[in-house]
Amino acid sequence: MRVAVGVTGGVAAYKAAELVRALQQEGLEVEVVMTRAAREFITPLTFAALTGRKVITEMFSTETAAPANVESAIEHIAVAQRIDALVVAPATADFLARMANGLADDFLSTLVLATKAHVIVAPAMNVNMLEHPATQENLKRLRARGVRLVEPGEGYLACGMTGPGRLAEVEEIARVVCETLGLRKDLAGETVLVTAGPTREAVDPVRYLSNRSSGKMGYALAEAAMRRGARVILVSGPVSLDPPQNAEFVPVRTAEEMRAAVLERLPQATVVMMAAAVADYRAAKPATQKIKRSSGPMTLELAPTPDILAEVAAQKGNRTLVGFAAETADLAENARAKLARKDVDLVVANDVSREGAGFDVDTNIVTLVRRDGTQAELPQMSKLDLATRLLDEVAALRSAAGRDRSS
Repeated sequence: MRVAVGVTGGVAAYKAAELVRALQQEGLEVEVVMTRAAREFITPLTFAALTGRKVITEMFSTETAAPANVESAIEHIAVAQRIDALVVAPATADFLARMANGLADDFLSTLVLATKAHVIVAPAMNVNMLEHPATQENLKRLRARGVRLVEPGEGYLACGMTGPGRLAEVEEIARVVCETLGLRKDLAGETVLVTAGPTREAVDPVRYLSNRSSGKMGYALAEAAMRRGARVILVSGPVSLDPPQNAEFVPVRTAEEMRAAVLERLPQATVVMMAAAVADYRAAKPATQKIKRSSGPMTLELAPTPDILAEVAAQKGNRTLVGFAAETADLAENARAKLARKDVDLVVANDVSREGAGFDVDTNIVTLVRRDGTQAELPQMSKLDLATRLLDEVAALRSAAGRDRSS
């Protein structure tokens, strides 16, 4: 999920850097918008270094190397459409007044009007300014419009006075942002082992057998599990994706390497999600030298690769096990057969021949087949949204298993 942090011109502006880091640690993608006054307290370079993104400071570019153009003129619309939340911290009395009255005379105030994302404000100002009837009226109007307010704290203020007005603690602001976005920590204490991507089985030193898996589903599961507080172990075949930050990342190439990596780490896992597209066969006798082209046909003898899911199921214990089935026909029937044959808790089946549900795309269309015999056909959605939906199922299974063990 993407969050824009709006920084206005108050002494507490330096704490916005801590907020950016706290939001990133929650797995959120952060970009920063600064008012002109904010730059008197902290430089854009600080936020650029933290986010790795351009910090927006003006409605129109003033740099000679990048003059104002149509793209820069509508940049506030682009930002407004790509973010899931806008948090203004600190929000000064002046900026709150401009928000309450619908003014749009710089990038940040224009962004407030242009976005349909959640808007969260964390006021910070002198106690007298906060308690002034005009400020209180502005806060009342903003609340009535659905703006989420993170109440300021009390204590010693920069002006030398004591009372309410100091910026809320960074951890509290981050908590409110996550709560507003529906991010939960219901997998805290769980260790989720995810497999992702294809495997490659050598035919000779330059050729291999593989499949079209991009790894996107498995990587989305790893990302979503981390957002929900889980420790994540990601065992991945060769893909062109960056693993989620702070996940334990185990790169492998062959099915045998994936098997060894999964079984070695299985004792640590409480949840196993086998999203990898493991090759079913390998060359029985890989050539040690490149196979030369000939004019006649060539026969390649294949041998089965290890059934990793079956081996994990045999050692399942109290773990929650999720299997994936990529099919091209008889989707539900094949998924139910796999669920029974492999003794898993949930099978996620998709017809890879359907548009928007196959390999190397950003969306998926799946049918969930559960151990209790029920199933659910889910509509097309992004793989990250699907990962969230699947983890809802996992969280429910873990909760039910916990109740059963304690009864």
